[in-house]
Amino acid sequence: MSEPAVTGRLVLLSTSPRVAPGLLSGQAWRELFAADAVVAANGHPLAPYLAEQGVVVRPESAADERSLAGRLVAEAATGTVVWLVGSDGDPALGRALGGLAGSGLPVALEMLPGSYDLPGAALLDLVATMDRLRSPGGCPWDAEQTHESLTTYLLEETYETLEAIETGDRDHLREELGDLLLQVVFHARIAQEDPDEPWSVDDVAGDIVAKLVRRHPHVFAAAEGGGTVETAADVEATWHARKAAEKGRESAVEGVPPGLPALALAAKLMHRAASHGVVVDAADDEGLGSRLMLAVAEAQAKGLDAEAELRAAARRYAERVRAAEG
Repeated sequence: MSEPAVTGRLVLLSTSPRVAPGLLSGQAWRELFAADAVVAANGHPLAPYLAEQGVVVRPESAADERSLAGRLVAEAATGTVVWLVGSDGDPALGRALGGLAGSGLPVALEMLPGSYDLPGAALLDLVATMDRLRSPGGCPWDAEQTHESLTTYLLEETYETLEAIETGDRDHLREELGDLLLQVVFHARIAQEDPDEPWSVDDVAGDIVAKLVRRHPHVFAAAEGGGTVETAADVEATWHARKAAEKGRESAVEGVPPGLPALALAAKLMHRAASHGVVVDAADDEGLGSRLMLAVAEAQAKGLDAEAELRAAARRYAERVRAAEG
């Protein structure tokens, strides 16, 4: 038995749900304008935007996918029909069309991506998921959390991320970065509900973008006289100078969080002093604290992170304990 002659086209036009409806590729618009019919499930988000451009979208019920597939193929047999794929990819319709293709189709089936995710688009999914968890009908535990109740998780996730970096486990690092990112989005979602001074994750992102641009004039403002830098040390010096000016700080060590772990605090203070050209001896007596300060200074002179070095030594110690117990 000969295959039926292909006389038409059924174009399955997919779009990213993370891209604003109506932002389509040029090829997608050309297909839509030239099509004999544009069809979509009831309530497709693209429909009103296409209507503004004179493209009529005929709504169809997608409840019976096999029947819908048959109707689309029959209509496309004498021309070009564009089906607007839903946000879930319409897997049931795809299977139904695949079943029909097995017995031969009088139309050419074509997939056409009309829009693509931009880098970072999946962050929108995280924001939407957090909103769902925090909203009425979501998760009771998530709904009752506060900035204060989440502090312990923020600290834990930070240290677990550090552990993944120090052990070189890249899969673990990917997971822990996700957990850390969740904390940022969680706190931003809580702040959005504040009755007096609400702000959202967009404000958080906008602020850090503005800060990065402002503190990297050698990258973003060179054309406006922002100047150039030659080394990473130059960049860091410029960063600290601009940061001090913005915050009105009078001391190199102002703004260093005193709650940092002791070795990290000592290292940060020494680094700040050095970056501002302030020379101070690490030790001021012969006590244990001063000897630890000297150890931190030695680590910095060798380009090492004293906190990370001690954690690595502690892990090795724990392994030796387990071996001795074994």
